[in-house]
Amino acid sequence: MMDIVKLGKKGQISIPKAILRDLALQDESMLLVEPTPDGGILLRPAGIYPIERYSDTRLQEFSQEDILTPEEAKRAKKKLKSRS
Repeated sequence: MMDIVKLGKKGQISIPKAILRDLALQDESMLLVEPTPDGGILLRPAGIYPIERYSDTRLQEFSQEDILTPEEAKRAKKKLKSRS
């Protein structure tokens, strides 16, 4: 099925509801836009993921949390031996 949409004065288009529903796109979804070699326009859903930057202090906290207690180390060693 093909729909015709009109390009607005500010370069905006409205995507038909059926297409939005079929692609599970919601209000304010982010889309990647790129021209195709044949003069078309390709729209794809964009995956936007938050990025967190960690300070040196926070990285040290992560490292400290990774250190096993003597009891945890003993249990881990025992479990590893039982697997071999």
